[in-house]
Amino acid sequence: MAALKGETVSSEAGSERDTELLNTTREQSQEFIKDRITRLDPYEFQELVAGVLRAMGYKTRVSNPGADRGVDILASPDGLGFEQPRIVVECKHRKGAIGAQEVRSFLGGRHKDDKGLYVSSGGFTKEAKYEADRASIPITLMSMDDLVEAIVENYEEMDAESRALLPLAKLYWPV
Repeated sequence: MAALKGETVSSEAGSERDTELLNTTREQSQEFIKDRITRLDPYEFQELVAGVLRAMGYKTRVSNPGADRGVDILASPDGLGFEQPRIVVECKHRKGAIGAQEVRSFLGGRHKDDKGLYVSSGGFTKEAKYEADRASIPITLMSMDDLVEAIVENYEEMDAESRALLPLAKLYWPV
């Protein structure tokens, strides 16, 4: 490692700088991914979420545009919703946070054996999180940060159509 202005640099200090640079690069990468997701239209966002679920091993049925009665995606092992777990997914692609009333509305139409996944690019209010915590069925609230994490973890398993919505390149970093 080169010294600056005649100073010596310990390998420990160099390692700390490398770690800091890696963390900064990782954070910037996540922000770039969020920016790309923000540019998607609501239906592309819904297809991206379905692509992540497929990469995780589920088969999905995506609702057609229009009235969907609170079910944007149905994910299950068989793709029809007969096999458990049956995951009912609501996707909201907007800037504003989802509130408690929207979470209650989503939960209101669920069956006792359903699992819920509510994905919001705008996040969730504290009250919405409280509603999810006290729900009678298991529900996961997935924010933009959670979605980006799920995409990065499962990107290589995503199908070509889903990757086309969000083209990413792998970066190798020395450790």
